[in-house]
Amino acid sequence: MKSKALSAPYIVWMCIFIIVPLFLVAYFAFTDKTGAFTLENIIQVGQYSDVFLRSIWMGALATLFSLVLGYPLAYIISRSSLRHQSVLIMLVMLPMWMNFLLRTYAWMTLLEDNGMINNFLAAIGLPRLHMINTAGAVVFGMVYDYLPFMILPLYTVLMKIDRSVIEAAQDLGANSRKVFLKVTVPMSMPGIISGITMVFVPAVSTFIISKMLGGGSNLLIGDLIDMQFLGNAYNPYLGSAISLVLMVLILICMGIMNQFDEDGSAEGGMMP
Repeated sequence: MKSKALSAPYIVWMCIFIIVPLFLVAYFAFTDKTGAFTLENIIQVGQYSDVFLRSIWMGALATLFSLVLGYPLAYIISRSSLRHQSVLIMLVMLPMWMNFLLRTYAWMTLLEDNGMINNFLAAIGLPRLHMINTAGAVVFGMVYDYLPFMILPLYTVLMKIDRSVIEAAQDLGANSRKVFLKVTVPMSMPGIISGITMVFVPAVSTFIISKMLGGGSNLLIGDLIDMQFLGNAYNPYLGSAISLVLMVLILICMGIMNQFDEDGSAEGGMMP
Protein backbone atom coordinates (compact mmCIF):
# COMPACT_ATOMS: atom_id res chain seq x y z
CA MET A 1 0.00 0.00 0.00
CA LYS A 2 2.83 2.37 0.88
CA SER A 3 4.60 1.62 -2.41
CA LYS A 4 1.46 2.58 -4.33
CA ALA A 5 1.23 5.84 -2.40
CA LEU A 6 4.87 6.63 -3.17
CA SER A 7 4.27 6.06 -6.90
CA ALA A 8 1.31 8.46 -6.96
CA PRO A 9 3.37 11.60 -7.85
CA TYR A 10 4.94 9.77 -10.80
CA ILE A 11 1.55 8.51 -12.01
CA VAL A 12 0.13 12.06 -11.85
CA TRP A 13 3.19 13.44 -13.66
CA MET A 14 2.95 10.72 -16.34
CA CYS A 15 -0.74 11.39 -16.91
CA ILE A 16 -0.30 15.17 -17.22
CA PHE A 17 2.87 15.30 -19.31
CA ILE A 18 2.77 12.03 -21.29
CA ILE A 19 -0.71 10.55 -21.62
CA VAL A 20 -2.63 13.83 -22.03
CA PRO A 21 -0.25 15.23 -24.72
CA LEU A 22 -0.36 11.91 -26.60
CA PHE A 23 -4.15 11.96 -26.47
CA LEU A 24 -4.21 15.52 -27.82
CA VAL A 25 -1.85 14.61 -30.67
CA ALA A 26 -4.04 11.63 -31.61
CA TYR A 27 -7.19 13.76 -31.34
CA PHE A 28 -5.92 16.52 -33.64
CA ALA A 29 -4.46 13.95 -36.08
CA PHE A 30 -7.85 12.35 -36.67
CA THR A 31 -10.11 15.45 -36.63
CA ASP A 32 -10.66 18.51 -38.80
CA LYS A 33 -11.37 22.13 -37.90
CA THR A 34 -14.96 21.29 -37.05
CA GLY A 35 -13.92 18.45 -34.73
CA ALA A 36 -15.28 15.76 -37.05
CA PHE A 37 -13.38 12.48 -37.52
CA THR A 38 -11.25 12.35 -40.67
CA LEU A 39 -8.32 10.44 -42.18
CA GLU A 40 -7.39 13.32 -44.48
CA ASN A 41 -4.56 14.49 -42.21
CA ILE A 42 -2.94 11.05 -42.22
CA ILE A 43 -3.34 10.80 -46.00
CA GLN A 44 -1.67 14.19 -46.48
CA VAL A 45 1.41 12.95 -44.61
CA GLY A 46 2.24 10.82 -47.67
CA GLN A 47 3.21 13.89 -49.68
CA TYR A 48 6.15 14.39 -47.31
CA SER A 49 7.60 10.91 -47.77
CA ASP A 50 10.85 12.39 -49.12
CA VAL A 51 11.27 14.38 -45.89
CA PHE A 52 10.71 11.23 -43.83
CA LEU A 53 13.25 9.29 -45.89
CA ARG A 54 15.80 12.11 -45.63
CA SER A 55 15.32 12.35 -41.86
CA ILE A 56 15.65 8.58 -41.35
CA TRP A 57 18.71 8.42 -43.62
CA MET A 58 20.52 11.32 -41.92
CA GLY A 59 19.51 10.08 -38.47
CA ALA A 60 20.81 6.60 -39.34
CA LEU A 61 24.11 8.07 -40.61
CA ALA A 62 24.55 10.11 -37.43
CA THR A 63 23.79 7.01 -35.35
CA LEU A 64 26.30 4.91 -37.31
CA PHE A 65 29.06 7.51 -36.97
CA SER A 66 28.27 7.88 -33.26
CA LEU A 67 28.59 4.11 -32.79
CA VAL A 68 31.86 3.93 -34.74
CA LEU A 69 33.33 6.79 -32.71
CA GLY A 70 31.68 6.01 -29.40
CA TYR A 71 32.39 2.29 -29.05
CA PRO A 72 36.21 2.53 -29.10
CA LEU A 73 36.12 5.52 -26.75
CA ALA A 74 33.76 3.75 -24.34
CA TYR A 75 35.98 0.66 -24.48
CA ILE A 76 39.11 2.68 -23.72
CA ILE A 77 37.40 4.44 -20.80
CA SER A 78 36.12 1.15 -19.35
CA ARG A 79 39.64 -0.32 -19.44
CA SER A 80 41.28 2.70 -17.78
CA SER A 81 41.97 3.04 -14.07
CA LEU A 82 39.12 4.29 -11.87
CA ARG A 83 40.80 7.67 -11.42
CA HIS A 84 41.22 8.15 -15.15
CA GLN A 85 37.67 6.91 -15.81
CA SER A 86 36.23 9.73 -13.72
CA VAL A 87 38.22 12.33 -15.64
CA LEU A 88 37.38 10.86 -19.06
CA ILE A 89 33.66 10.57 -18.28
CA MET A 90 33.67 14.17 -17.10
CA LEU A 91 35.26 15.23 -20.40
CA VAL A 92 32.58 13.32 -22.33
CA MET A 93 29.81 15.00 -20.36
CA LEU A 94 31.42 18.46 -20.29
CA PRO A 95 29.80 19.71 -23.54
CA MET A 96 26.39 18.68 -22.18
CA TRP A 97 26.78 21.22 -19.38
CA MET A 98 26.56 23.95 -22.01
CA ASN A 99 23.27 25.04 -23.55
CA PHE A 100 22.34 22.99 -26.64
CA LEU A 101 21.58 26.12 -28.67
CA LEU A 102 24.89 27.77 -27.78
CA ARG A 103 26.82 24.68 -28.84
CA THR A 104 25.08 24.69 -32.22
CA TYR A 105 25.74 28.42 -32.63
CA ALA A 106 29.41 27.77 -31.92
CA TRP A 107 29.61 25.25 -34.76
CA MET A 108 27.90 27.72 -37.08
CA THR A 109 30.78 30.10 -36.42
CA LEU A 110 33.37 27.38 -36.92
CA LEU A 111 31.91 25.91 -40.12
CA GLU A 112 30.94 29.06 -42.02
CA ASP A 113 32.87 30.05 -45.15
CA ASN A 114 34.87 32.70 -43.27
CA GLY A 115 34.96 30.72 -40.04
CA MET A 116 37.93 29.57 -37.99
CA ILE A 117 38.29 26.23 -39.78
CA ASN A 118 38.39 27.77 -43.27
CA ASN A 119 40.69 30.55 -42.07
CA PHE A 120 43.05 27.90 -40.71
CA LEU A 121 42.95 25.96 -44.01
CA ALA A 122 43.70 29.15 -45.93
CA ALA A 123 46.58 30.00 -43.57
CA ILE A 124 48.33 26.69 -44.30
CA GLY A 125 47.76 26.99 -48.06
CA LEU A 126 44.79 24.64 -48.44
CA PRO A 127 41.57 25.58 -50.32
CA ARG A 128 38.55 26.71 -48.35
CA LEU A 129 35.67 24.25 -47.99
CA HIS A 130 31.98 25.03 -48.09
CA MET A 131 30.73 23.21 -44.99
CA ILE A 132 27.87 25.27 -43.58
CA ASN A 133 24.29 24.80 -44.91
CA THR A 134 25.02 21.27 -46.13
CA ALA A 135 23.71 17.83 -45.23
CA GLY A 136 27.18 16.94 -43.96
CA ALA A 137 27.09 19.81 -41.49
CA VAL A 138 23.72 18.61 -40.18
CA VAL A 139 24.97 15.05 -39.67
CA PHE A 140 28.13 16.39 -38.04
CA GLY A 141 26.04 18.50 -35.66
CA MET A 142 23.93 15.46 -34.77
CA VAL A 143 27.03 13.38 -34.03
CA TYR A 144 28.58 16.12 -31.92
CA ASP A 145 25.44 16.76 -29.87
CA TYR A 146 24.32 13.16 -29.36
CA LEU A 147 27.66 11.28 -29.13
CA PRO A 148 27.61 11.28 -25.29
CA PHE A 149 24.28 9.44 -25.40
CA MET A 150 26.08 6.65 -27.27
CA ILE A 151 29.20 6.58 -25.10
CA LEU A 152 27.55 6.49 -21.66
CA PRO A 153 25.37 3.35 -22.09
CA LEU A 154 28.23 1.56 -23.87
CA TYR A 155 30.62 2.46 -21.05
CA THR A 156 28.14 1.24 -18.44
CA VAL A 157 27.72 -2.16 -20.12
CA LEU A 158 31.44 -2.62 -20.89
CA MET A 159 32.27 -1.89 -17.26
CA LYS A 160 30.04 -4.78 -16.17
CA ILE A 161 31.71 -7.39 -18.38
CA ASP A 162 33.51 -9.85 -16.14
CA ARG A 163 37.22 -9.87 -16.96
CA SER A 164 37.34 -13.60 -16.15
CA VAL A 165 35.10 -14.31 -19.17
CA ILE A 166 37.60 -12.60 -21.47
CA GLU A 167 40.50 -14.40 -19.79
CA ALA A 168 38.68 -17.71 -20.23
CA ALA A 169 38.26 -17.03 -23.96
CA GLN A 170 41.96 -16.23 -24.24
CA ASP A 171 42.86 -19.42 -22.35
CA LEU A 172 40.77 -21.38 -24.86
CA GLY A 173 42.95 -20.05 -27.70
CA ALA A 174 41.00 -17.05 -28.94
CA ASN A 175 43.12 -14.17 -30.20
CA SER A 176 42.31 -10.53 -29.44
CA ARG A 177 40.18 -10.13 -32.57
CA LYS A 178 38.07 -13.21 -31.78
CA VAL A 179 37.67 -12.20 -28.16
CA PHE A 180 36.40 -8.80 -29.24
CA LEU A 181 34.02 -10.08 -31.93
CA LYS A 182 32.77 -13.22 -30.17
CA VAL A 183 32.73 -12.12 -26.53
CA THR A 184 32.98 -8.36 -25.98
CA VAL A 185 30.62 -7.21 -28.75
CA PRO A 186 27.83 -9.75 -28.01
CA MET A 187 28.00 -9.06 -24.28
CA SER A 188 27.86 -5.31 -24.89
CA MET A 189 24.85 -5.60 -27.23
CA PRO A 190 22.39 -4.15 -24.66
CA GLY A 191 24.55 -1.01 -24.49
CA ILE A 192 24.77 -0.85 -28.29
CA ILE A 193 20.99 -1.09 -28.63
CA SER A 194 20.44 1.49 -25.91
CA GLY A 195 22.96 3.87 -27.47
CA ILE A 196 21.48 3.47 -30.95
CA THR A 197 18.01 4.22 -29.60
CA MET A 198 19.16 7.23 -27.57
CA VAL A 199 20.94 8.75 -30.59
CA PHE A 200 18.57 7.81 -33.41
CA VAL A 201 15.34 9.03 -31.76
CA PRO A 202 16.46 12.64 -31.15
CA ALA A 203 18.50 12.75 -34.38
CA VAL A 204 15.59 11.77 -36.62
CA SER A 205 13.27 14.32 -34.99
CA THR A 206 15.65 17.26 -34.51
CA PHE A 207 14.91 20.67 -36.01
CA ILE A 208 17.35 23.11 -34.39
CA ILE A 209 20.44 21.43 -35.84
CA SER A 210 19.02 21.18 -39.36
CA LYS A 211 17.74 24.76 -39.23
CA MET A 212 21.01 26.29 -38.00
CA LEU A 213 23.62 24.10 -39.71
CA GLY A 214 21.53 23.11 -42.74
CA GLY A 215 20.31 26.61 -43.51
CA GLY A 216 16.77 25.43 -44.24
CA SER A 217 17.88 23.56 -47.37
CA ASN A 218 17.88 20.19 -45.58
CA LEU A 219 14.29 19.97 -44.34
CA LEU A 220 13.76 17.24 -41.74
CA ILE A 221 10.66 15.93 -39.99
CA GLY A 222 11.27 18.15 -36.98
CA ASP A 223 11.39 21.23 -39.21
CA LEU A 224 8.17 20.14 -40.90
CA ILE A 225 6.35 19.74 -37.59
CA ASP A 226 7.73 23.05 -36.35
CA MET A 227 6.40 24.79 -39.49
CA GLN A 228 2.91 23.35 -38.98
CA PHE A 229 2.67 24.67 -35.41
CA LEU A 230 4.73 27.88 -35.51
CA GLY A 231 5.21 28.79 -39.17
CA ASN A 232 3.09 30.70 -41.64
CA ALA A 233 1.43 27.45 -42.80
CA TYR A 234 -0.22 26.99 -39.40
CA ASN A 235 -1.97 23.62 -39.42
CA PRO A 236 -1.90 21.80 -36.05
CA TYR A 237 -4.03 18.98 -37.48
CA LEU A 238 -1.47 18.08 -40.13
CA GLY A 239 1.36 18.71 -37.64
CA SER A 240 -0.24 16.26 -35.20
CA ALA A 241 -0.65 13.68 -37.97
CA ILE A 242 3.03 13.99 -38.92
CA SER A 243 4.01 13.68 -35.25
CA LEU A 244 1.85 10.58 -34.86
CA VAL A 245 3.33 8.89 -37.94
CA LEU A 246 6.84 9.74 -36.72
CA MET A 247 6.01 8.28 -33.32
CA VAL A 248 4.81 5.04 -34.91
CA LEU A 249 7.94 4.79 -37.08
CA ILE A 250 10.17 5.30 -34.04
CA LEU A 251 8.26 2.64 -32.08
CA ILE A 252 8.67 0.21 -34.98
CA CYS A 253 12.43 0.90 -35.11
CA MET A 254 12.71 0.44 -31.35
CA GLY A 255 10.77 -2.83 -31.57
CA ILE A 256 13.14 -4.13 -34.25
CA MET A 257 16.19 -3.10 -32.22
CA ASN A 258 14.79 -4.81 -29.12
CA GLN A 259 14.64 -8.06 -31.06
CA PHE A 260 18.39 -7.80 -31.65
CA ASP A 261 18.84 -6.99 -27.97
CA GLU A 262 17.05 -10.20 -26.95
CA ASP A 263 19.23 -12.24 -29.31
CA GLY A 264 22.37 -10.55 -28.05
CA SER A 265 21.45 -11.10 -24.40
CA ALA A 266 20.74 -14.77 -25.04
CA GLU A 267 23.95 -15.42 -26.97
CA GLY A 268 26.31 -12.93 -25.37
CA GLY A 269 29.67 -14.36 -24.54
CA MET A 270 29.11 -17.71 -26.30
CA MET A 271 31.84 -18.88 -28.65
CA PRO A 272 31.28 -21.49 -31.37
